[in-house]
Amino acid sequence: MKQRIQPEQHSSYTMRILYHHRIASKDGQITHIEEMVEAMRALGHDVRLVGPEVHHSDTGQGGSAGWVGRLKKALPGAAYELAEAAYSLVAYRRLCRAIADFRPDVIYERYSLYQPAGVWASKSTGKPLLLEVNAPYAIARRKYGNLKLGWLADRFERYTFRGAERVFPVTQVLGEFLQSMGVEASRIRVVPNGINPKDFEALPTAEAAKAKLGLSGKTVIGFIGFVREWDQLDRIVDWLAQRPVDDRVVLLVVGDGPVRPALEAQARRLGVVDKLHFTGVVARADVPAAAMAFDVALQTALVPYASPLCLFEYMALGKAILAPDQPNHHEVLTRGVDCEMYEPAVMGSIEAKLNEMVSDRERCLALGVAAGQTLRTRQFVWEGNARKVIAEAAALIPVRGSGR
Repeated sequence: MKQRIQPEQHSSYTMRILYHHRIASKDGQITHIEEMVEAMRALGHDVRLVGPEVHHSDTGQGGSAGWVGRLKKALPGAAYELAEAAYSLVAYRRLCRAIADFRPDVIYERYSLYQPAGVWASKSTGKPLLLEVNAPYAIARRKYGNLKLGWLADRFERYTFRGAERVFPVTQVLGEFLQSMGVEASRIRVVPNGINPKDFEALPTAEAAKAKLGLSGKTVIGFIGFVREWDQLDRIVDWLAQRPVDDRVVLLVVGDGPVRPALEAQARRLGVVDKLHFTGVVARADVPAAAMAFDVALQTALVPYASPLCLFEYMALGKAILAPDQPNHHEVLTRGVDCEMYEPAVMGSIEAKLNEMVSDRERCLALGVAAGQTLRTRQFVWEGNARKVIAEAAALIPVRGSGR
């Protein structure tokens, strides 16, 4: 019988982890990968990455970089999805070569649709597969009209979810969904997103951050991210136009996005162009300093299973958060204690909450302090996430030299 690693051995056992992904864009997905790899290595483990390198050429303007982006544009939707599925064969061979060379203890994979290579490699080599799941992409892509071969996508998704020894959804909502797809509850461990504390050291004061951006004396409603239509920032621009002419409230977007031209045109039409500010694409390391200018940090409506990176960044910044009243947010925050929430489906709800918050500075400061405390107390940090993953991995592998 093979001897398993005991809990007390976790801290002294150097694990070899083969980290597989299929990410081709430089966005929050790459942030997650880089932070988890850095955290695992900081804990003393040996991590090798296997995946496309095209994200290094991404300009941060959205979409996929390099040949992947060109392929998406060139092929009809169904043909591109077949190409995605076919790429699994390439990824499988790449994984098998890496396994033979690196001899990992486990395979850790960031889930992508049409990507069963990790399951195949696990079954053919006996290496346990740990699967990080940020979204059920067959459903997500179907919702936004980007899925043509839904029947095939569903088959791949179920096969991949069920083929992993451990599955790490980012929310309990997503974990329950995985169970409904046939994943055993005993294989599921919820691991939400987090932050790296060192990214939030030596930040400027809110006043200094505002001054640098030319927003001194303003009350700043802030949003971090690549803005798309579903973020509904057009509602915030409408709200700004409804406030008094001499109002000093502005919307600051730390980022860019495809709807920026439409939002700026809307602001010009409504006479509030001076109240809408975009930083444009900002280097990841510079985002916290820019976001320190926020008085209210805005999390707009999103899918109910997500664990948005910016939510944890807002907490780390100690900002008053306004978020949609959704189960995934209740897993992290407590309404009226460390955040305020609005009803995303109710017209006027977000606007009413914003009116309340911008009129009560002391309340916002208190919410921000509480949000920061929640982050620290519950340890929403990448190192903590890495420790959870390592503990689960260690429970699946035998000690070297014990008959493996």
